[in-house]
Amino acid sequence: MSRIQTVLCAIDVNRPETEADVLQRAWKLASAEGAQLDVISVVPDYGMSVVGGFFDQDHTNKVVEDVKTMLNDLAVKALGDEVNGKLRHLVAVGKAYQEILHVAEKDGADLIVLGAHAPDLKDYLLGPTAARVVRHTSSSVYVVR
Repeated sequence: MSRIQTVLCAIDVNRPETEADVLQRAWKLASAEGAQLDVISVVPDYGMSVVGGFFDQDHTNKVVEDVKTMLNDLAVKALGDEVNGKLRHLVAVGKAYQEILHVAEKDGADLIVLGAHAPDLKDYLLGPTAARVVRHTSSSVYVVR
């Protein structure tokens, strides 16, 4: 078994209480392996949809900046300033599972850590984002409930 070098942790900044647990678990796994921890949050891209017509590019840019701040604040609260300084913070725009998969592949993530909400019957065992990531990645995935 090869050593894990990069861990990608996907965080929903709109759920800071539960996502702090996910981030703490990801840090424990990364630090145990001596791996780099990258933290990503994804902003929905409304693009050309009906909803997208109500938002201009400046709005998207502002949301991205706000999410960067929220991601940083969550990491500081969950892990402290010193550990947060070692993390790579990423904010992507698009569909969550697609952006997580893209970054994991691009950065060569050996492990993806993400949370899964309590599933509805329609989701079977995982939420839709977690299920898609598990199904379509070649990386190992650690799902935190």
